[in-house]
Amino acid sequence: MARIKLNFPDKVLFTTELSIRVNDLNYGGHVGNDSILTLMHEARFRFLRSLGYKDELTLGNQIGIIVSDVAIVYKSESFFGDNLIIEVATDDFNKYGFDMYYSIKNKQTGKEVAIGKTGIVCMDYKERKIATIPQALSDALQA
Repeated sequence: MARIKLNFPDKVLFTTELSIRVNDLNYGGHVGNDSILTLMHEARFRFLRSLGYKDELTLGNQIGIIVSDVAIVYKSESFFGDNLIIEVATDDFNKYGFDMYYSIKNKQTGKEVAIGKTGIVCMDYKERKIATIPQALSDALQA
């Protein structure tokens, strides 16, 4: 079976720390695969807030973003109470979107927990159609 391979970009744009909560755990007692995606979403939201945006729906006029695809490579377990450091980077820009990468590491052990990527597409929520990346957003993400 072919494995997904993700290459985290060299330039980190944002770093945040999140603690594992009991509701992040699955029946195996470790962080569930679905919870990693939720942690990535939280990191993306915090990153956009750090750039001055209030949410993912208002990034320029009526333009927001949607996630068009997701890839996650799981590297090691994480458990209740772990503090995770999530680094965010961007790459592969085009007229309508870009890829956002997430490197998730255990703060205490330094072990890599997961690497993720979300394909991001800009959307005009009023017109309900794909839109061009607002220039200010593009500039901020490629700084």
